[in-house]
Amino acid sequence: MPIIQVQIIKGRSDEQIQNMIASVTESAAGTLNVKPEQVRVLVTEVEGKHWAVGGKAKE
Repeated sequence: MPIIQVQIIKGRSDEQIQNMIASVTESAAGTLNVKPEQVRVLVTEVEGKHWAVGGKAKE
């Protein structure tokens, strides 16, 4: 059973997140030769001020 963790910066709509989950599930199922029902996707939303690139927050 694949378990996929995705971290994204907060601000996406529920619909966008659900579409991403569906796409990741489809890709994992096809690539790993498992049923979509076997794929688990965990999405964690991170505040922009808690995410930095090059030492600078992205908010």
